[in-house]
Amino acid sequence: MGVGPSTKETSLHHFRDPLLEVVSNDTDVDLLGVVVLGTPQENKYKNLVGQRLAVWLEAMRADGAIISCDGWGNSHVDFANTFEEVGKRNIPVVGVTFNGVQGKFVVSNKYMDTIVDMNKSQEGIETEVVGENNVDELDSKKALAFLKLKMRKAEEKNK
Repeated sequence: MGVGPSTKETSLHHFRDPLLEVVSNDTDVDLLGVVVLGTPQENKYKNLVGQRLAVWLEAMRADGAIISCDGWGNSHVDFANTFEEVGKRNIPVVGVTFNGVQGKFVVSNKYMDTIVDMNKSQEGIETEVVGENNVDELDSKKALAFLKLKMRKAEEKNK
């Protein structure tokens, strides 16, 4: 399991990334940047990338983060680790990934409570259509709305 044709993002999708467009055009949030992480082969490095991202977000004093994963199945192990590392630092986090009909993750944790599923196929499965199950504008708006709610809740809690 992992990246398949329908969850593979094409170069054109990266140049016109709807998540980046929606977040960067929203006047309520300040986009600090985009971080691209790989999925390492060795387990010790799988944990390291999530830890490094969380430390980076903490150092930037990010009020929240949206984590997107264009793989599924075993890629969700790294996704879950990154969620936990960010969440342990009390940074509100929302995820965007393909889940489809499987509806559950290989592994999970308490910080993975807000996930936008980018499945678009009627059957809820990975298909042979390149880019069919990619993030679109509606997914992006949902993710940002969820993040704003979580950030507001965290702000109220810290008062």
